[in-house]
Amino acid sequence: MIRVFIADDHEIVREGLRRILVESSDIEVVGEAATFDELLGHLAEARPEIVILDVSMPGPGFLESLRRLCELGVRVLVLSMHPESQFAARALKGGASAYLSKERTPDELIRAIHSVHAGRTYVTPSLAAELAVGEGTDAEGPPHESLSEREFQVLLLLGAGHTVGEISRSLSLSPKTISTYRARILDKLGLHSTADLVRYALQYDLI
Repeated sequence: MIRVFIADDHEIVREGLRRILVESSDIEVVGEAATFDELLGHLAEARPEIVILDVSMPGPGFLESLRRLCELGVRVLVLSMHPESQFAARALKGGASAYLSKERTPDELIRAIHSVHAGRTYVTPSLAAELAVGEGTDAEGPPHESLSEREFQVLLLLGAGHTVGEISRSLSLSPKTISTYRARILDKLGLHSTADLVRYALQYDLI
């Protein structure tokens, strides 16, 4: 049996995923969580092989959550309402074993789980084509693609309305360090205020 843990802050989504997964004879849902802290609290007892992780789940931020899970040796299948073009490349670079948008079919979700369980990275055909095109062209992407992983992480948290102090505590970094990241982000994106960052994140469907 493939032991799968569902981490999503929407109960209706967790229920839908559970119903899909229990129909597969070789998949067992060993736990659910609505926040990252709740997920961490259940990992030792649940012992999942794969965590289905929602990009927008409450916690330290998507990339930080992904990093911590990978450090714990858990394979992560990222499931998101955001388009593949916005998060997939960073998710895979950050250690995710698969990335699926919530528009994908139940059958594709099952295929992705089987692929991840077998030790392979799963990408959809459309994402594979997009990544291949990205590697073979000099076309410029959106401005946030120039951000480092940590800068992008801070952008997501600022865009979601978190304060410098909240981000500092969440990422275990000093407020001064977060402020430095914020200044770099503003400079790289040509913005002037946190309000501008929130509008930018909305414009590019990052939150």
